[in-house]
Amino acid sequence: MTTNNVTQGEENAVPGRPAGRQGLIKPLRTLLDTSGLIAIFLLLFVALAVLIPDFLTGRNMVGLLLSITLIGSLATTMMLVLALGEVDLSVASTVAFAGVVAAVVTSTTGSVFIGVIGGIVAGGAVGAFNGLVIAKFGINSLIATLAAMEFVRGLAYITAGGDAVMITVPAFFDLGSTAFLGLTLPVWTMLACFLIFGVVLNMTSFGRNVLATGGNSEAAALAGVNVRRLKIIVFGLQGVVAGVIGVLLASRMGLGDPNTSMGLELAVISACVLGGVALSGGVATITGVLVGVLIMGCVQNAMGLLNVPTFYQYLVRGAILLLAVMFDRWKQTRRQGT
Repeated sequence: MTTNNVTQGEENAVPGRPAGRQGLIKPLRTLLDTSGLIAIFLLLFVALAVLIPDFLTGRNMVGLLLSITLIGSLATTMMLVLALGEVDLSVASTVAFAGVVAAVVTSTTGSVFIGVIGGIVAGGAVGAFNGLVIAKFGINSLIATLAAMEFVRGLAYITAGGDAVMITVPAFFDLGSTAFLGLTLPVWTMLACFLIFGVVLNMTSFGRNVLATGGNSEAAALAGVNVRRLKIIVFGLQGVVAGVIGVLLASRMGLGDPNTSMGLELAVISACVLGGVALSGGVATITGVLVGVLIMGCVQNAMGLLNVPTFYQYLVRGAILLLAVMFDRWKQTRRQGT
């Protein structure tokens, strides 16, 4: 992944323009970008509600929220990874591996708690290892996580013995089905992720350091940011969230399946880019990511209600990814020309 040649605070500086005016323009432009995305989502939502009879039912809305829990939860930490100017292609394999570990440990020990901890630790270990390889050895994150994607998927198959692992402890199933105020634990987990990482990004020095490093890693290092440690922590957080999601997914399915979540990483990246996260790093908003996830979820939900064949759904998802990348490129060009 490439990085910008200027820091985030300097990226739109124009000679001769007053600093105060420049400081005002960037927040207004960010608000305009996010508002435009929200407007697109609202138009899409209204159109689907009008054109598809069953779309706006309470049951479908609950189902829609549940369907975006995987992408939504993972998008909150993928946002941080992309904001660093990096990428993680191993996240789907990590979800599968964590689910298998949780299933095996739970069935072996008879303890749901130990199984859950095992799955989360497995996911966090994969994420931390990715961060260490990328930060310590300077390997491109695209290549490093592509290798990890294959390696971790292989570990999932080996751990499972080549087949899905049935969970023999009934209490484990409660993790995916327990509801509060009409919403299940996976939905509450997603909402918690958006709240926690929204605060991290916008209200902590850690979040500011992530954006500064993505904007210009050399300048961030000169300013005192420990870039290596920051990358390890961010990838570790990505792994921990993937571990949590893997455990919840295994609970919902009733088994640990090493073959699950194929292609999930592309959907997560698409949602982030669609939500305004710059692939070059340095730019990210939690509101934009939330709207990007909702747009992806609404489109997928609508195709399901209309019984669109699976192979056409692949075409639509691919088109969304392409449009998201083109939109990201257009915004970069506009920022550089401002």
